Amino acid sequence: MNRIISIVSTAVAAGLTLVLATFAVLADSEFEGVWAVKNSDGKPFEITLSADGQAKATLAETMEGTWKEDGGAAVISWTTGWTTKIAKDGDHYVKIAFKKGDPLDGTPTNTSDAQKK
Repeated sequence: MNRIISIVSTAVAAGLTLVLATFAVLADSEFEGVWAVKNSDGKPFEITLSADGQAKATLAETMEGTWKEDGGAAVISWTTGWTTKIAKDGDHYVKIAFKKGDPLDGTPTNTSDAQKK
């Protein structure tokens, strides 16, 4: 009888773990969606971060890339070689952009507020 209880308990625990892992994978990232930001000249544009890891921007017709969450920020790698981060800063979000080849822990090329639409 104890063996049956142990087997059932193990099965229930495994099932619960599987359910929780599934929900964690399906949970939306706070960064998914459309973000209103500004370029280096202060002109507004939008960045869209999709659930499948794709990124697009309205700054140029071909501005595409991929993104992932890293260290509490969305890190976008553009096909142009530029990298953009969207991160929470206090009670708001900021966009931080780096030119191709610039280190991500260095001085950014551009920063602006980032507002999720």
